[in-house]
Amino acid sequence: MYAVNQLVEKSLSNRIMPKFLRPLLLLLAVILLLPTASSAQVGGSAVVFLKIEPDSRASGMGNAGVALADNASAIFWNPAGLAFQTGTEAAITHSTWLPEFKADLFYEYLIAKHHVPGWGTFGAHLTYLFLGQHEGRDAQNNPTGTFRSYDLATGLSYGVKLNERFGVGTSLRFIYSNLAPGQTVGAQETKAGVSTAFDIAALYRTRKFAMGETMKGEFSAGFNLANMGNKIQYSDNAQADPIPTNLRLGYAFKMEFDEYNSLTLVTDFNKDLIHYSDSSSAADPFYKAIFTSWQPIQVRTNALADDEAQYKSLSVLSQMTIGTGFEYWYNNLFALRGGYFYENPNNGNRKYMTLGAGVRVNIIGIDFSYIYAEQNSPLANTMRFSMLVNFAK
Repeated sequence: MYAVNQLVEKSLSNRIMPKFLRPLLLLLAVILLLPTASSAQVGGSAVVFLKIEPDSRASGMGNAGVALADNASAIFWNPAGLAFQTGTEAAITHSTWLPEFKADLFYEYLIAKHHVPGWGTFGAHLTYLFLGQHEGRDAQNNPTGTFRSYDLATGLSYGVKLNERFGVGTSLRFIYSNLAPGQTVGAQETKAGVSTAFDIAALYRTRKFAMGETMKGEFSAGFNLANMGNKIQYSDNAQADPIPTNLRLGYAFKMEFDEYNSLTLVTDFNKDLIHYSDSSSAADPFYKAIFTSWQPIQVRTNALADDEAQYKSLSVLSQMTIGTGFEYWYNNLFALRGGYFYENPNNGNRKYMTLGAGVRVNIIGIDFSYIYAEQNSPLANTMRFSMLVNFAK
């Protein structure tokens, strides 16, 4: 777990963080970075909760949704999708996070969008990840009280059409990461990390086209360059870590067989845009990393060894995650979903199937997703529940 150890060692440098926080930081790194014990990408980021796929619908399709983005959840997947939406909608997602750990962690995501004729569609979101309650201790192992750890982000989004087929969008968010505040060691005090970020996104959709006598098709392609912002720090010194800037791009292909049955195929590719300089071991600022991160990296394949033979080069393509899936709708009332998520074994090694279902009754929509993974995976048996209210109906 080289990236995990590197994150912990950086946080503990200069004795700013007391030893009692090492298990907490290890837990947070495992929870958020989710690497395996055998391999991980060199370099990492803080506040990786920003990358947790929030809604149950896209989560049931292999975590793919950048080119679909046809409801309020476009705020996460692709804010340009808001440009093609009208009306008013709100949704909430709840998940018991990493149930295999039995650590009482949970994740909440609240979103809303509203269309303003002549202006475009506006959205807002609130993301909350609860990481438990912990007992603080100083360098002499004396109790200092308990504290609650959580990550929170809130922000606004906007999407507008440039023409009938092409839309653009953006999101602005405020990030507050309260991991272990108010702990003092020497002259340094830990504090909550604060940062801001923004997204730039675009989406193209074709007109519906004929595919035989009764069948129609529609193709979409989009991208979202997300979480561009300043580094975040948790102490009074200059130590800071990058936030998880990433690029998501993909396509969606919808086939309407008749007025009752439709099938949509989706695929997303996701690349972290984080780069650490070999000379200084410091992360590049986001505006530089979006260019410098497109190169092979060295990864450590054996966490127990430290010789050059235990490193290998990972290509740019191998640094990407791939999510692909499908969604079947009957009469726009009932949906079945499935998908697969893949990450290179030397870059985290997350591999799992996803299943999902959804129903729409009047203005209410309910969605459910489930991760089917190996039992030793932290994500195994993760379930998400989402409820959506479309006030336009």
